[in-house]
Amino acid sequence: MNFASDNAEGWAPEILEALAAANEGAMASYGDDNLTAEVTKVFSKLFERDVAVFLVPTGTAANGLAFGALAPRYGAIFVHEASHVQMDECAAPEFFTGGAKLIPLAGDDGKIAPETFERSLSYIHDGFVHHAPPKILSLTQASECGTVYSVDEIAALSGLAKARHLAVHMDGARFANALVHLGCSPAEATWKAGVDVLSFGATKNGCIAAEALVFFDPGQVGDVEFLRKRAGHLFSKHRFLSAQMLAYLKDDLWLRLATHANTCAQALGNGLASTAGATLWYAVEANEVFVSLDEGAIERLKAAGAAFHPWVVPGDPANGRILRFVTSFRTDMADVAEAIRVAAAPSF
Repeated sequence: MNFASDNAEGWAPEILEALAAANEGAMASYGDDNLTAEVTKVFSKLFERDVAVFLVPTGTAANGLAFGALAPRYGAIFVHEASHVQMDECAAPEFFTGGAKLIPLAGDDGKIAPETFERSLSYIHDGFVHHAPPKILSLTQASECGTVYSVDEIAALSGLAKARHLAVHMDGARFANALVHLGCSPAEATWKAGVDVLSFGATKNGCIAAEALVFFDPGQVGDVEFLRKRAGHLFSKHRFLSAQMLAYLKDDLWLRLATHANTCAQALGNGLASTAGATLWYAVEANEVFVSLDEGAIERLKAAGAAFHPWVVPGDPANGRILRFVTSFRTDMADVAEAIRVAAAPSF
């Protein structure tokens, strides 16, 4: 019963098969191969417009490169205080930008509220040399609390950003899970709602190591190709990143894998929340469950071999008592049922 992380799982069989196929013969290196050319075509079709795509092995690289392309080293980037770029990327955003300032914003349920963003913008005066000029708004989708921005919420925040000439970045490490919850098209969840660049995650949802940095306006790419090379994220055998991504997107595999993970999370969240003394802290909208359980339930789960983590976020509403359970494309619904059974069993 492994609910520790979707990073703990391996890869989907379709991904491994694609890698084996790409291993046959020789191909041009550093992205000059046919598979990489096909990636751009597939993403353009998926998002219903011409896009520029850059593949990297990690989400941190995708986020950092997006910031480096869109923000000068003296600029300001608005993020949620619990976001991955703020809490879990070891100053990578500052490294990739050469020192741009992250401005963390509080917000319920892991999301930035439009009024909070607008108020923070009001404190910064354009052209005032003592203020870092605002350059990017970054939204995490799904959020670090497992919640999902609605299309209307994205559009409202993007509208405020565009009014001050900010670019909008989306950290989509769990974009597939968010899209399954929203039930809309990839275009509707991104550029049609005002997003300029997306860090499109695949590693957490069945790939081995593959993320895509997607620019919806190729004119905003800037120096990202050079930044990627300088940072050591341009793979020489690039076709193996492309093979993963093509297999991931083929026949909606990415959405089928995310649907399974979300379904398991819904069942797990509902089941754990119904046990005595439990509190579910955030709506289960993707593939993460944040819950408090009584000590008896926690000990029983540990004794049964269940893996999960205590979780602390800024503004922690539970005083350190939140537990995070993560489901994945590989989660067995039988394990979900067993975890619920064990947590609910009476102590003697």
